Amino acid sequence: MHDLPNGHAAPPMMPAQFPIRTSVLFAIGLAALLLLAWLVYRPGLSGNFLFDDFVNLNALGATGPVHDWPSLLRYLTSGGGDPTGRPLTLLTFLLNAQDWPADPLSFKRTNVLLHLLNGALLCWAMLKLGERTGLRPSRNRASALLGTATWLLHPLLVSTTLYVVQREAMLPATFTLCGLLCWCTGRARLDDGRISCAWGWMAAGSLLCTLLATLCKANGILLPLLIATAEWTVLRLRVNSLRTDAAIHLRRQRLCLLGVPTALLVLYLLAQFPAYIHSAAEHRSWTIGQRLLSEPRVVMSYLRLLWLPRANSQGIFNDQTTASVGWLTPWTTLPCMLAVLALGVLGWHLRKRRPIVAFAILFYFAGHLMESTFVPLELFFEHRNYVPALFMFWPLAVWLTGNQNRLLRRILAVLILIIVAGSTAVCVHVWGNPRQQALIWGKSNPDSARAQAFAATTEMAYGRYAEAISRLRIASAKEPNEVQLTLNLIGAECATSGVSPDTWGRVLFSMQHTTNGSLATFGWFVDAIQRVQNHTCPGLTLQDIQRALQAARANTLYGSQRGRREDFAHISGLLAIAQGKPEVALADFNQALLDATDRGTALEQAATFGAAGYPTFGLRHLAFAHAHMREVKPGMGMPWLHDWLLSRQDYWQHETAVLHATLVSDAATQAGTHPSSAG
Repeated sequence: MHDLPNGHAAPPMMPAQFPIRTSVLFAIGLAALLLLAWLVYRPGLSGNFLFDDFVNLNALGATGPVHDWPSLLRYLTSGGGDPTGRPLTLLTFLLNAQDWPADPLSFKRTNVLLHLLNGALLCWAMLKLGERTGLRPSRNRASALLGTATWLLHPLLVSTTLYVVQREAMLPATFTLCGLLCWCTGRARLDDGRISCAWGWMAAGSLLCTLLATLCKANGILLPLLIATAEWTVLRLRVNSLRTDAAIHLRRQRLCLLGVPTALLVLYLLAQFPAYIHSAAEHRSWTIGQRLLSEPRVVMSYLRLLWLPRANSQGIFNDQTTASVGWLTPWTTLPCMLAVLALGVLGWHLRKRRPIVAFAILFYFAGHLMESTFVPLELFFEHRNYVPALFMFWPLAVWLTGNQNRLLRRILAVLILIIVAGSTAVCVHVWGNPRQQALIWGKSNPDSARAQAFAATTEMAYGRYAEAISRLRIASAKEPNEVQLTLNLIGAECATSGVSPDTWGRVLFSMQHTTNGSLATFGWFVDAIQRVQNHTCPGLTLQDIQRALQAARANTLYGSQRGRREDFAHISGLLAIAQGKPEVALADFNQALLDATDRGTALEQAATFGAAGYPTFGLRHLAFAHAHMREVKPGMGMPWLHDWLLSRQDYWQHETAVLHATLVSDAATQAGTHPSSAG
């Protein structure tokens, strides 16, 4: 890339003076690019909700439809993905639905439109930054369009754009680009000597946009560091030409608006390190040290997928990614660590001579600082590249729009666009066809228990139970500890001839030895009890469920997880109700409340008694909860605000009063008619 702009040779900065005709042609080119991206993504709008969509979007109806100010405030403070609760992301979901369940089409359409908006902002940011490096206007416009097109049409971003819940990864990109644009505007004001005006723009870029990005997802807090990478590289040109007062002001703003927030971020992460160690030990099969060894391998895999795009990516199934347990276990661990270190050093070394290349490298690694270091998230997810890869292809675009060997470079540029757009079109088609999507992901991820379970449940949805049973038996034989495989196998057999003894043996083994899937496991117990009561699963008995619960209790992982004790007590109570033992159920439910203070669970359990025909037991449970429930305030952040809001609205008092009145009415109606209802 020898004809990239050189920091020492940059011509004096001048305001952009685009001829009207050229500006119109550029606008037409950008509009055509956005239209092409829309047409490429449009087939994917027919897809369904997936996995985390159901866990997060059901908040739309958790306390009833969002139809007034109280319900809106309850909804916006209900998020728990990180300390911020991601309220701005939750707010955007209201554009598509105000209750749950909902139609996925509107959600996916909004995601695609947001992706197009980010593409337009990215193109504008490249134009602004390109001006600072001294790129010729025509080359600057062409490289901005080409760099934007490569990012906008890249297949690795499909799993972010069409996975509804990953709007929380897209919105930080929106505010990151807005922050960069505001900062660049402030720098331009400094060039003109308008210092007071410059401060406002730079503060808006660093502080306001960081706040907005963080309220979408916690990694938005990286924005000051991302702006700093621009300051170290493409924006560092012409600093020496500033007036003395402007240069002093710039140094102060760098320190106050970039340095201090970045230092506070580092201190916060270090302060959370002990909690991260504990969380990993409780919920993950690897330690924080092993994660730090593993992430260089993961990041190099991301880079390979970015620079060698393919249509059949892993999608959202990455549970087959194994952790590194030593410097050479697997052997790629150390080489990948050295490669990441070398790229970081290269980026810093090139910041003066090749600022655009340096910016792309440093921005990428800075963007991965939270999600690809010691925060105990899952090891691998494609959506983590959405923000870091924003400027990844800009240096290539600048090189391709150079004057040397112009024909060859233009041909290469066209080929790159054809490859990324074609690969994305194929990937989008898969996302728009739920059945094909499940089968392809199952085939391309043979070692992913999630992918096999997803493919099997899709086959069952289309009535292909024999294929689902065969797939799950093969997969569970390979991964006997994976409870999601054995529990789905039960579901498939329930719909056919009934649960076989061999399957029950697999279930009991996986319950006792699984290292994940606690939420799915305990959700299955509730569903299984209902199946027995409704006689919808031949061969499944309450005694079998009791044996499975005992196997789960013997699992050391569940024993170490917070919240599992009350889950066990709750399931035992449900089993006792199904067996007609309300006294036993009352003792179990009371124990669950002693183990964990949860008003919602108390109301749910009391309502369960009422629905089963034991309203007086429900009243006794409410009385126990009132007498023994401790006031445990959640930690700081959105959970605390949500708890305060519910208290302010007298939400729990109202819900308890309504349930109490219902149970009293039911008890009066049943008096003398139900032998056990008197308690």
